[in-house]
Amino acid sequence: MEDQEQLKKSKVVKIDSKESWLHNISLASKQGYPVVVHFSAFWCVPSIVMNPFFEELASTYQNVKFLTLDVDEVKEIASRLEIKAMPTFLLLSEGDQVDKIVGANPNEVKKRVHHFIHSTK
Repeated sequence: MEDQEQLKKSKVVKIDSKESWLHNISLASKQGYPVVVHFSAFWCVPSIVMNPFFEELASTYQNVKFLTLDVDEVKEIASRLEIKAMPTFLLLSEGDQVDKIVGANPNEVKKRVHHFIHSTK
């Protein structure tokens, strides 16, 4: 029950299809929101370890779209964006990649997301 409540409160949107990806990227672009994407895999321990950090980051920034995508579930998007290692974090502005962070380094992710968000205002 507690897990279900946590999911309801989550600001991170789980992308489970190409259509879901296109919809969320389009919506964020129309709203003028920057996008932060966490590419992960269920079998990748560093990706799983980054999930709570990513949730916390998402709750910090209000006008930002936070997405998570399992590379095995949505291979087409991961392949098109050349995601080769997990976790990978992409920072997108109006659908275009602005930055890419590879690896489970919370301090670096936080620093670059903060800089990205404040430079897009």
